[in-house]
Amino acid sequence: QAQLVESGGGLVQPGGSLRLSCVDSGRTFSSYAMGWFRQAPGKEREFVAAISWSRSNTYYADSVKSRFTISRDIAKNTVYLQMNSLKPEDTAVYYCAAGDTTVAVSTRPNYWGQGTQVTVSS
Repeated sequence: QAQLVESGGGLVQPGGSLRLSCVDSGRTFSSYAMGWFRQAPGKEREFVAAISWSRSNTYYADSVKSRFTISRDIAKNTVYLQMNSLKPEDTAVYYCAAGDTTVAVSTRPNYWGQGTQVTVSS
């Protein structure tokens, strides 16, 4: 069972960068595909990025492609989301998620973290 805890959120100016981390304290991290979602005020939660358990496949929402990079360190049970060229519309609570496959984690994750706030503002 995955137990996900995010960190790394905060306030950043437009054009800046942040790196989010998500640690899985469960013992099955390497067997799950991992993903990131976000939810802005008044909007539905949306998919951001996903990475396969083998790290060989990554997927991104069109809105973040070429600006965000998802990666994972299996030895540290951690998945990262490097966010560059941030825009005010990236402001949201960002959630880590785990699922059996990249398709599953991008649509119906099995596990969720508690979320971390990212605010992009001058």
